[in-house]
Amino acid sequence: MRRAATFIATVAGAGYLRPAPGTWGSAVSLPLAYAVYQIGGFPLIALGTVAACAIGWWATAIVTRGATDHDPSEIVIDELAGQWIALLPLLYAAWSHDIPALALYPGWISAFLLFRLFDITKPGPIGWADRRGDALGVMLDDVIAGAFAGIGTMILAGIAHGALGL
Repeated sequence: MRRAATFIATVAGAGYLRPAPGTWGSAVSLPLAYAVYQIGGFPLIALGTVAACAIGWWATAIVTRGATDHDPSEIVIDELAGQWIALLPLLYAAWSHDIPALALYPGWISAFLLFRLFDITKPGPIGWADRRGDALGVMLDDVIAGAFAGIGTMILAGIAHGALGL
């Protein structure tokens, strides 16, 4: 069971990439999100995001059980879950308006950059979740960072398409 949990927690080993394994985990999650979206549209990526959060929590708890470091850098399933949350508004817009997902590439870039910004700086509730010191906190800080990034991406899209008329 520990081997499976490690495989999941490191997103098939992406968490061992250096430097900046969290950024690598986020980067690897982008083509995975696109693949899941292409297979089943928004409903599947939404379901996959919920599953990544739940399974990630389980895997993180297994991998960190008895460890002194509650959030080792090789655990990046939390980055995948948070990055997918950041992409949900964009992928919903693509799905509901029948727009190719990659046509909204500025949103992909925004979601990635904002997620990394919030995940690294950990403002407000993101830092609170990170300080929990348990597997839920490992997942929760990225879930919140993903929500912040998704909201930020929507705001930027509103500015670009509304105020700027792009």
